[in-house]
Order: sequence, then C-alpha cells, then structure tokens
Amino acid sequence: MTTESKSAMTSVASMASTPASGAPLTERQEARRRRILQATTRLASRGGFDAVQMREVAETSGVALGTLYRYFPSKVHLLVATMQDQLGQLHATLCKRPPTEPDPAARVAQTLMRAFRAMQREPHLADAMVRALTFADRSVSAEVDLVSRLTTAIILDAMGLPGPAGPEQLSAVRVIEHTWHSALITWLSGRASIAQVKIDIETVCRLIGPTACPPPGADGR
Repeated sequence: MTTESKSAMTSVASMASTPASGAPLTERQEARRRRILQATTRLASRGGFDAVQMREVAETSGVALGTLYRYFPSKVHLLVATMQDQLGQLHATLCKRPPTEPDPAARVAQTLMRAFRAMQREPHLADAMVRALTFADRSVSAEVDLVSRLTTAIILDAMGLPGPAGPEQLSAVRVIEHTWHSALITWLSGRASIAQVKIDIETVCRLIGPTACPPPGADGR
C-alpha cells in the first residue's frame, strides 16, 4: 500500500468516525452509522437517486430523522458517504486480490474495469452515487475530496510504484480518474457501451507509460 493510499484510508477512518456535530463516534454510534449506510445502499439499489428519501432511510435503519440529519446533513452527503463506503470495500478487496497484469497501465485498466463491473451489477446504486457527486456543492467538498483521494489510492496501488508518485505520475492519475468518472456518466446515461468504456479506460491508462514495477505482491510486499 502506497503512502498516498495509507493517508486516504486514515482520512476515511477519521471522517467515518465523525458525525456532523464533530464529536467522535462511540461503538454504538458507529454501528448506527453503518445501518444508515446499509439502508441507503438498499434503497438506492432498488430505485436509484429518487428512492433515497431521508425519512425512509431513517425508518429503514431504525434511527430518528433528527439523528440521521446529525450524521448526514443532506441526501447528497449521505450518498457521497455511501460511495466512500463502496470504494473502501473495493480497495479492501483489491488489496486481497490485486491485479495480475505485468504492465502498470494494464493493471490500472484491469482494476478500474473491476470497479466498473461492480457498479454495473448495481446500476441504480451507481447512478445514485454519481448523481450525488454531480450535485454536490461546497458544503460537501470534504466528502467529495475523500472520494477522489480513495480513487487515487486505488489507482496508485494498482500501479505498484516502488516509491512515492512523482508530479507527472500524479497528473496522469488525475486524468485517468476524470476519464473513469466521465465514462461512468456516459454509460449510465446510455451514451456509451461497456465496450466503449473499456476502450476509453485502456486508452487513458497508457498515460502511465511503461515502468519496471512488478505486479503488487509479486515481491512479497
């Protein structure tokens, strides 16, 4: 796991343990937050963005509506947090089963396509999360930034760099991240096929260029 990846995961843990009030969560509060995110995921999976209503989330998760708003001030905050949670789960899975391609660009493309296929299995949930990111204003900037940092961490881990990423590599990662997000939007809107998404992702990943890095885990790390 890269330094950037460890930093992102630390930020996730910190934000996941801090409700809107700013006070650290107790174990009971963390369990309540987990129920809220699980309820949101179920509702979004069934009906997308419009199906996630704060009152129904509160009822489904067994918390008072006022309590829900203390954790998440709006539906957009809630769905962006859900995307953080989904990316965190993906990152954990990729750490257990890293990409196997010998070339860094191919590893990143393989990783992003795995992420895309996970969203493909839950298109309503994917649409809800992406719409929330699109609608997010400055009040959600910290949460949106963390989604970006998680995505960056996933890409950097897939690259398998022997040391910290340089400015050119980080620039390439940002372009890859933007392309992946754009590909999700065009696919969800029906303007791009899965085959086209794959081509776009593989094309932009070539910005990484060839390096001598082995696949993650190949050197025993």
